[in-house]
Amino acid sequence: MNQDYIKANPWSIIEEGFNKERVKSSESLFSIGNGAMGQRANFEETYSGGTFQGSYIAGVYYPDKTRVGWWKNGYPEYFAKVLNAPNWIGIDVWVDGEVFDLNTCKEIKDFSRQLNMKEGWYRRSFVAVTAKGDEVSVVSTRFLSLHLDELGAIQYDIEVLNKDTEIIILPYLDSGIKNMDSNWDDQFWNTTNIHSDGNRAFIEAHTLKTNFETCTFMDATVYRDGEQIEVEANLKTDELSVGLRFVIDAKKGEKITLQKMGGYTVSRNHKSSELIIAAHSVLDKATKLGFNGLLEQQKKDWASIWEMSDIEIEGDVKAQQGIRFNIFQLNQTYLGKDSRLNIGPKGFTGEKYGGSTYWDTEAYCLPFYMATKNQEVAWSLLEYRYNHLEKAIENAEKLGFKNGAALYPMVTMNGEECHNEWEITFEEIHRNGAIAFAIFNYYRYTNDYSYIPKMGLEVLIGIARFWQQRFNYSEDKQSYVMLGVTGPNEYENNINNNWYTSYLAKWCIEYTSEQLEKVEKEYPEDYDRIIGKTGLNSEETKAWDELVSNVYFPYSEKYDVYLQQDGFLDKEMIRVNDLPKSERPINQKWSWDRILRSPYIKQADVLQGFYFFEDHFSHEQLEKHFDFYEPLTVHESSLSPCVHSIQAAKLGRMEQAYTFYLRTSRLDLDDYNKEVEEGLHITSMAGTWMSIVEGFGGMRVKNGQLSFEPQIPEQWDSFSFRVNFRGQIITVKVEKDKSSFAITGETDLNVLVNGSPVTLTPQNLVQA
Repeated sequence: MNQDYIKANPWSIIEEGFNKERVKSSESLFSIGNGAMGQRANFEETYSGGTFQGSYIAGVYYPDKTRVGWWKNGYPEYFAKVLNAPNWIGIDVWVDGEVFDLNTCKEIKDFSRQLNMKEGWYRRSFVAVTAKGDEVSVVSTRFLSLHLDELGAIQYDIEVLNKDTEIIILPYLDSGIKNMDSNWDDQFWNTTNIHSDGNRAFIEAHTLKTNFETCTFMDATVYRDGEQIEVEANLKTDELSVGLRFVIDAKKGEKITLQKMGGYTVSRNHKSSELIIAAHSVLDKATKLGFNGLLEQQKKDWASIWEMSDIEIEGDVKAQQGIRFNIFQLNQTYLGKDSRLNIGPKGFTGEKYGGSTYWDTEAYCLPFYMATKNQEVAWSLLEYRYNHLEKAIENAEKLGFKNGAALYPMVTMNGEECHNEWEITFEEIHRNGAIAFAIFNYYRYTNDYSYIPKMGLEVLIGIARFWQQRFNYSEDKQSYVMLGVTGPNEYENNINNNWYTSYLAKWCIEYTSEQLEKVEKEYPEDYDRIIGKTGLNSEETKAWDELVSNVYFPYSEKYDVYLQQDGFLDKEMIRVNDLPKSERPINQKWSWDRILRSPYIKQADVLQGFYFFEDHFSHEQLEKHFDFYEPLTVHESSLSPCVHSIQAAKLGRMEQAYTFYLRTSRLDLDDYNKEVEEGLHITSMAGTWMSIVEGFGGMRVKNGQLSFEPQIPEQWDSFSFRVNFRGQIITVKVEKDKSSFAITGETDLNVLVNGSPVTLTPQNLVQA
């Protein structure tokens, strides 16, 4: 049974009623971010119950020394940790001399959380009865500013309802924090300076090893019934924290409000010697606008984001809530402002996986950002990989590859591999192909070829060189084979001739050869520069041609399908539906040995190839492969349901497509994988968008034209979305009996709808 406590609402995530068992899950679900930093929805006041404290700064990490039972040559020396940063949200409260702590209160009434996705703020409210019998009302509102992305703001309202009493409020900063997932329990932060200035306080600290220097800051102001009051702030400091203690005599029913501005300035963006100066500057701007002014600006900024990225579903509130939650979290994680950053699998919601970049970015996230932002944002994601090319070459060299072969990391912060599971680090090499495919996909969608001669061709050459060296010639098969790999299905390791990896590698080499010819003809200066830099010669490219003409792919004549790998049919083919429910999920119920010997597929593997290269295969081939592999797929990866939803829609199986859509859109909201307390599945959320736009909307790019084959789930009355295609905004609305299209701009756009040409004219609605 999946969790089911989040209230259905089209624009908000709502929890009603306090349950200690749900605290960690809700800390994930109600997380907030602004692209530069983010935090879990931890309580501001003391909470002595189970909690997962988390506040994170984009691009700041620690190289935690690898911990494995058996060291192997080529292992990464460290696993990059997304660091839990110094805490700025803390507000300790005492009521009538008693520490205010929901874990020890006698009664908690009217507890509610709301994450308002439309306007970008988080609110928590409740009435608690303390051990002494004080009845305390609290309303806390918090957001991370999009306008000033180094700043967050809290308004904490507290009111004692049944008597006059003393309230003590102590807003603080704390650098004495740890990661829950530290390998060796190392100290990650070194605090160097604690400073205060009136109602402002600052902690300067730097990360050990990586030496990111930070200033955590705050400004605190107290109000009584909405009017600012002058109350002495008593400074409280120790080696790792600083706080301002306010003592207030409060009348019964009198609302006391603390407004706290806080956040981080970082040496990535400022001179190390000027972090406090920069923090003062941010606080000056914030206090000039005030909490309410900042909140109004937040609403405007989110309205601008939603104007382009919203998907509206009529007739299905849970489906509507699911897609907006996914779009909201993607925009909280990455806004494309900084090409040094990328999209981590947990975003700012947890520490699991480490690193900030997986192949998920290229395979799933790039289409979302290309269509809902602009090509500059997509370019930034591609530039990120180009900037890491030298590290990718180093990664390959560590494994024995030569001559500029590039192996992009499975997990990285700075381009260096930092994943410490051998079957991933050494074998799950298909990630290289996803990066090449993203280059192809960018050009296909934007028609901007400039990235390839400027940066992309060098990346493609490095990847092609790797693939050529990774194949070997089999005398037995008289073909080129690829041994000892792990495909997207991580429930098989060290297999031979994974079809997806080999097909993708072959395509990469072919695509690189095509781009070399094009750049030589059309960009001769860039071509000469690239050849001079890489040393590529005709002997190499001839070897590429020979290889791609003779690659071995495992195939079953009996089933008329490509096999996931050579030994796949040796497995006991029991379908997932025939497994007892008590044994699911198998990654939590079975031994790893049993999983590896089973036929069960964690996520699309062969079908991932059919998704990438849909136009390489017939409708009949897709149907055969889908019917063979999907019944063996347990969908225990967050990346699995979206691809299957898109393909089920392509096959006209809308009920199945809808079921997969609900699973991908509500994966975290309903905690399908029973792990949401560890953080959200951010990168797979882009797959939810793809499920609607590419699945139900049937959007593709064919021969340079947008193409749509719209369908609508039975449960919906209509759905609509917008995409930015080559500078023109197309609005698509699909209803039961018709589809409507409109564009902005000044020029017509020719598209295909169900295979027929349609001309879209600005300011005119076209129905098809």
